[in-house]
Amino acid sequence: MKTSLIQKYNVPGPRYTSYPTVPYWDEDDFTNQNWIETLKKSFVESNTQEGISLYIHLPFCESLCTFCGCNKRITKNHKVENPYIEAVLKEWALYCNILEEKPIIKEIHLGGGTPTFFSPENLEDLINGIFCYAEKAKHHEFSFEGHPNNTTHTHLQKLYDLGFRRVSFGVQDYSAKVQKAINREQPFHNVAKVTFWAKEIGYTSVGHDIIFGLPFQEIEDVVDTIEKTKSLQPDRLAFYSYAHVPWIKGNGQRGFKDEDIPKDEKKRILYEVGKTLLYKNGYYEIGMDHFALKEDSLYESFESGKLHRNFMGYSSSKTQLMIGLGVSSISDSWYSFAQNAKSLEEYYLLLEMDKLPVFRGHLLTDEDLIIRKHILNLMCKFETSWADNANSFKEIPEILIQLKEMENDGLLIITENKIKVTEEGKPYVRNICMAFDLRLKRKAPETALFSMTI
Repeated sequence: MKTSLIQKYNVPGPRYTSYPTVPYWDEDDFTNQNWIETLKKSFVESNTQEGISLYIHLPFCESLCTFCGCNKRITKNHKVENPYIEAVLKEWALYCNILEEKPIIKEIHLGGGTPTFFSPENLEDLINGIFCYAEKAKHHEFSFEGHPNNTTHTHLQKLYDLGFRRVSFGVQDYSAKVQKAINREQPFHNVAKVTFWAKEIGYTSVGHDIIFGLPFQEIEDVVDTIEKTKSLQPDRLAFYSYAHVPWIKGNGQRGFKDEDIPKDEKKRILYEVGKTLLYKNGYYEIGMDHFALKEDSLYESFESGKLHRNFMGYSSSKTQLMIGLGVSSISDSWYSFAQNAKSLEEYYLLLEMDKLPVFRGHLLTDEDLIIRKHILNLMCKFETSWADNANSFKEIPEILIQLKEMENDGLLIITENKIKVTEEGKPYVRNICMAFDLRLKRKAPETALFSMTI
């Protein structure tokens, strides 16, 4: 990555887990009723063919990690577990009453917060409660996020017995100074312990999440973290750029000063050193921020063109319908998005009234659906085409003019009806997607909404 290109393209931009991105949803045209209509439509189209996905948000954490931008509730009171699970299962029952046949679940992802805040027994009650109303798809993929400090052998065994085969552990960085700054102090042996347990039990994909650009992070910290990671041989890795968005998350990301965060040239070097080491150790780049060994299903799906991306991140298989359960969760019917209430109190109140706890959403227009396909192609395949008239739209010539400068900078190749991102352009894929983002162009944000793209 050339410094001149970073200075040129390092601007605030979406991460494109959806299109349109949440700040550009047309909430005024959205109602719970039209969400239900698109939900039913998508369910009929997809349930028996591919099944559906569930994302279940488990928001509780015992302590606040100051790098985190997730919706969470900090507490050491584990009495919150049972009422929350009862609420999630009630929400699921409301959805199952709406659907006209038994859901076939292909994917479940438990995110947070800290899913392993919950006891193994309560997680078992949650999953068994889900399948009181549903069936497992033949080739299902269930995954969860585990905190190395509180994931027990019982957690791993219990979830494995329930059908989970993929787990990701948040590592971030092994430097004691960095860990103290982000309030995420966890020794290497905790990560090693849960990684080895997962592999011994039989998990087929063990992932680690690491971050570059954290406060006080130096080159030697990234090198040390990746060398330690190599010794544990996780099947896949997320190598994220730290997203500093304190204006969105308030004091939650103010545990350090802005000047403590690596920027520009220094951050670029952290990324390049880390990426080079990952390549050297047999990890292949998959989409944006993700790397996997050749044996992992994420690599196989990328190679076969089946990689998918949604609010859960990258997935090795695609489902048209994803229902989000729990506070702040976002559902995706392909034709619309719906987000749950962000506060626990409002979430519980709506469920007590026997209402879906949805508080906002967006109905995708025909134009949205076309743009969404192009952005998904770029994020998952590093290329997109409009050779098929169904994928063409009148603004393409204007977009190609904008992309010409990126082509001149060596970031992509433009042909008659296709663009392909080059190896040099992969770190700038968010910028390339922004050229297709018509809603962003038509209404540029007046204040900061997104993290920096590089």
